[in-house]
Amino acid sequence: DSRMTLGEWLDRWMEDYAADTLRPNTLRSYEQYIRCYIKPYLGGKVVSRITRVDIKKLYTKLKQEGRVHEHPEYGHHLSDTMVLRIHAMLHRCLRDAETAHVIPRNPADGAAVPKAVNKPKQILTREQMNAFLEAVEQNEIWRDFFYTELTTGLRRGEICGLMWQDFDERSGTLKIVRSVSAPKAGVLEIGETKTSQGRRTICLPPSTVQRLKEWKKHAVSQWIFPEPLAPEKPVRPSAAYYWMKQILKEAGLPQIRFHDLRHTFAT
Repeated sequence: DSRMTLGEWLDRWMEDYAADTLRPNTLRSYEQYIRCYIKPYLGGKVVSRITRVDIKKLYTKLKQEGRVHEHPEYGHHLSDTMVLRIHAMLHRCLRDAETAHVIPRNPADGAAVPKAVNKPKQILTREQMNAFLEAVEQNEIWRDFFYTELTTGLRRGEICGLMWQDFDERSGTLKIVRSVSAPKAGVLEIGETKTSQGRRTICLPPSTVQRLKEWKKHAVSQWIFPEPLAPEKPVRPSAAYYWMKQILKEAGLPQIRFHDLRHTFAT
């Protein structure tokens, strides 16, 4: 263990510690952080000799030139938020190394990390929301999807993962128990909600209940919002994002994020 490199410890940690405790999406993210951002800079250094200064230099390097593919606006600069996520993973990994007596202390303790700067929320005004809904009404495939989103504030994966068995039209409620993601091109994954607290039952506005009841009359799938050309599958989150952007553009509205629709609902 005294000669073990950080790269070797990371491989061992992913296999013995992380694999059984992390959600699949988190595990994939950690694999990317290790492969793209940590191993190229510190992977060959003996893990017991890594210092807080080494960690600090890593974060500075990542901020300046950590992006693998050049961004048209930011170049190779890595965002503060991404560096913060890498730090959280590395700190956890080295904490387990300390517990396993591979290293005497965790060098990530006290390492200066950038504060995450979140993009300001964009909320549609009442007039803009009405314009968005008016534009959505012209799209038979997506109008009920986006009306439901604006009246529930669900996460994108949650609304894509809704099944008819989750909808109780008598009580006017909707159970949120699963989420759809697409970590790889062409591959859909259906799993649990983002957090355990995400499993919940929400009360729907009467207008949304009525829309879903009408929508159900023509249902050809177990999914409330199926993939238009493959109704045996749920709609892809990326398709929902694309059509939101298209509808916003056609209506002459600000190019908000899908997450901002949730904030619009909250207001």
